[in-house]
Amino acid sequence: MDKQDLKLSKNLISSYKKRLEKEIIERSVKLKMPQNKLEEIIKNNNELINLKKVLNQLEKASESTSQSKG
Repeated sequence: MDKQDLKLSKNLISSYKKRLEKEIIERSVKLKMPQNKLEEIIKNNNELINLKKVLNQLEKASESTSQSKG
């Protein structure tokens, strides 16, 4: 993956992660869930956890790509 692909992937995944978090928040508000329960759901959501891991991996790959070219 080149630098352009990494940046695009990071942006797309980050955007999806934000939309997912927003959706969870909106549904929780609609269901009148307490704030601490909402935070727990976001913290323990498997898909969000996986997205964070992928973003971290892409960040590391991006850093190594910049270092190897710089």
